Amino acid sequence: MSIRAAAPADLPAVHAVIERAYRGDSARAGWTHEADLLSGARTDRETLAAIVADPAQRLLTIRDADTPVGCVNVADRGGGIAYLGLLCIDPQRQAAGLGARMIAAAEAAARAVFGCTRMEMTAIAFRTELIAYYGRRGYAPTGEVRPFPIAVDPPLVMTVLAKPLV
Repeated sequence: MSIRAAAPADLPAVHAVIERAYRGDSARAGWTHEADLLSGARTDRETLAAIVADPAQRLLTIRDADTPVGCVNVADRGGGIAYLGLLCIDPQRQAAGLGARMIAAAEAAARAVFGCTRMEMTAIAFRTELIAYYGRRGYAPTGEVRPFPIAVDPPLVMTVLAKPLV
């Protein structure tokens, strides 16, 4: 397995992994999905292309040979803070330590590329098993909550988690 920044040519395959991991019946094979909460696409190729083109962001991929099996987005938010998002591993490959490797790679990029000293992320507030997963990797709830980025009924809120990058 290798980890590297995504290039524009990688985006069709990376997009497919994201959709398999977050939405639809295929996502239910894993444990981190949103398939029972949300329908429709998780993202689109245009959004991924904007991330890849943005010098304040990195979309990292983990690959088996040349096939992406997961990704994570790291964004420099300024003030020494980076944001971790879009973490996903193909549902058939989850529970093998790949997510932890991607988190570590994101933290390393936040430090080395952006000079950040703190990483933040959000998780749907009632996803206690996901929050516990991040807790085992050093992330703690900050007490802050943010609205879910899209309107849903009933409304969802996001718990903000943070970790110092030392």
